[in-house]
Formats: sequence, C-alpha cells, structure tokens
Amino acid sequence: MTKKISKTTATIFEQIKRIDVEGNEFWSARDLSKVLDYADYRNFKTVIAKAIESCKNSGIEPQNHIVEANDMVLVGSGVERQVDSFNLSRYACYLILQNADPAKTVVAEGQTYFAVQTRLQEIRQMDEYNALSTEDERRLFLRNELRRHNSQLAEAASDAGVITNMDYAIFQNHGYKGLYGGMDAKAIHTQKGLKKNQQILDHMGSTELAANLFRATQTEDKLRKDNIQGKKEANKTHFEIGKKVRKTIEEIGGTMPEQLPVAENITAIENKKNNKQQSLDL
Repeated sequence: MTKKISKTTATIFEQIKRIDVEGNEFWSARDLSKVLDYADYRNFKTVIAKAIESCKNSGIEPQNHIVEANDMVLVGSGVERQVDSFNLSRYACYLILQNADPAKTVVAEGQTYFAVQTRLQEIRQMDEYNALSTEDERRLFLRNELRRHNSQLAEAASDAGVITNMDYAIFQNHGYKGLYGGMDAKAIHTQKGLKKNQQILDHMGSTELAANLFRATQTEDKLRKDNIQGKKEANKTHFEIGKKVRKTIEEIGGTMPEQLPVAENITAIENKKNNKQQSLDL
C-alpha cells in the first residue's frame, strides 16, 4: 500500500480532505491514519497526542486545530458504526506528519507536502500579505521575504560546509535543478529570455517567488534540523527539496515555474514606490 501511495501522495491527501458546512477544510484522523498505514488507530492516537504537545510548545491553542469528533466507519455488510475521531486542520496534519513514523515512505513525502502547503497557507493568512491589492505589492513583499530567507539559507549552508562563492553557486544550482525540472541558473536564464546580468529572482511574479520561498525555507529547515554536513549532502538536500516542491505544484495542478511568464524588473517597481513615497513626504 505504501508504495502505491508514495506515487500520488499529494493527490491522496487532497482526496481525503473534507469541507464543513461553513466551507472550512479539515481532515478526519481516521482517514489520515489509514493513508499513513497505521493499522491500529490506537497507535495513531499517540501520534496525535505528540502533535497536540508540539502545538502547545509552539504557543498555539491545540483546540483551534485538533477537535474531538465522531466519525462513521463500515463494520461489514454495509453497516456503519460511530467511532471517536478528530477533525484536523492543515496545520494539525503537518504536526502529525512531523511526529509520525519517518520510516514510512508516505510519511516522509507527506512531511514535505504539508510543510509546503502550510507555508502557503501562512502567507495567505498573513494580515500584511492579505492587505496587498496588486501583483506589484505581492511581488515586493515576497521578494523581500526571499531576500531574508536566502540570507538565512546561506548561513545554514555555510554551517553544512558550503563555504566559497563557487560552492554556494553550485549549491544554489542544485535547488534550481530540483524545482525547475533539471534546469540550472544558466538554463533558466535562457528559458526566460533573460540577459546574463539580469537576476532571475528580480523577474519572477508572485507565484514563482512563492515557490522559491518554499524551496529556501524548507531547505534551511532541513539542513538545520538534520544537521546536514558536507557539500555533497547539502547539495543533495537542496535538490531533493526543490524536486518535492515541484512535485507538490504538479499535484495541485499548478504551472511549472519555468513556464511562468517573466515579470518586470522588480527594481523598477521599488523605484516607483520610493519615488511615490518621496512625493508624499514633500
């Protein structure tokens, strides 16, 4: 069962998602336990307990994400029986995957899937981001976030043994190759029709910037959490994270990043914003 699930993990997690009467998404703990290959639900409840503890340790109220509920299951001959369960938010699923058995292939893949999806949800729910009404404003916000996280990623890579400028360029290319289906920075430049002196990140729209932000944040987390050491392992980690982000985009029906249109140089947008602010200050 695990082998079959691993090929379509994101699709399966979306297939078992439910929507309540108010239009809110949630997952049934009973459904999730089956997808994660927990034959005994009692064992899965210990994972839920760990997720609740993780929620508390993060300063988040567990009851906002993990709610006791009843579910109906088939017991044979079409007869249903009511059993105890939990209604889980996307964030709760993320915590559960982090505390589930990492030896299971579906768990390892689900960790990345829910990490990416949770990060996307966080961005969408941020008051500052939601207040943005134009594509230019969203691009500026995400580009600044990416600058900050790329700096943190560089520190994490350095701790892993990626030291020289050449080392880091190779490390970055591994991330791009994973996310862009084998394309390195040079190939992306060619695909996008950019000049050599034009920065790839400065010509991305908000959707492409978000995908690269996921790649950067998840790689940084992985390098630090697993204490990755050595240039080879760091490069491999960056490639694998980029590839998994790409897979998630594909599973949810998104456009591959190399196919997204080239946007206006973000420097021009920043200059317009600064000039406008200066005029208001006069």
